[in-house]
Amino acid sequence: MYVKVCGLSRPEDVEAAVAAGADAVGFVLTPSPRQVPPAAVRALAALVPGRVATVAVFRGEPLEEVRRAAAEAGVDTVQLHGEEPPEAFAALRGDGFRLVRATSPVTAAPLETGAYGEDLLIVDSPSPGSGERWDPAALGRAPSGSWLLAGGLDPDNVAGAVAGLRPWGVDVSSGVERARGVKDPALIEKFVAAAKAAGAATAGGAATAGGAAGAAG
Repeated sequence: MYVKVCGLSRPEDVEAAVAAGADAVGFVLTPSPRQVPPAAVRALAALVPGRVATVAVFRGEPLEEVRRAAAEAGVDTVQLHGEEPPEAFAALRGDGFRLVRATSPVTAAPLETGAYGEDLLIVDSPSPGSGERWDPAALGRAPSGSWLLAGGLDPDNVAGAVAGLRPWGVDVSSGVERARGVKDPALIEKFVAAAKAAGAATAGGAATAGGAAGAAG
């Protein structure tokens, strides 16, 4: 189970996410209560070991601004959370970034991982970062490939969400905050542990079911 903890802005929160076993940490460089300037992101990203992805999150900024800010921030991954066209992803790929595309079931954007050349797809609520829950039935069917579920997840409900939708990974921001825009290291640790355990349980259940089917055959 791939776990991304997003909206980080303090060293202690970055360190908590890494220590808990997060696979990616996200920094918001677009207007938000969690917005961090590129120079501050560079200092935070320097605390992250190479095994953990560092993600700069943008939403609707002009491509050249994204390229400049991401380079200044020193991250290895760019997440576009808006209506950016495939050409924007191609340009950023040319700059050497790994790519994340975030979208919502209410948009017309495709819900297939890689449709715009991205490495990961995030399926989020219509109001990203709000903590707003949304009805997974809106998906119709789960996306294929490497996709992350986001929107309204927290340490108490992530296991149920993983069991129900079986995403490849999960993404959290407001669900590990003690106040809007202020992360809680204890909640980060609890969320990552719950998500990883749920992923292991889901994988174990699938393996057991596959083994039983093979024995029956």
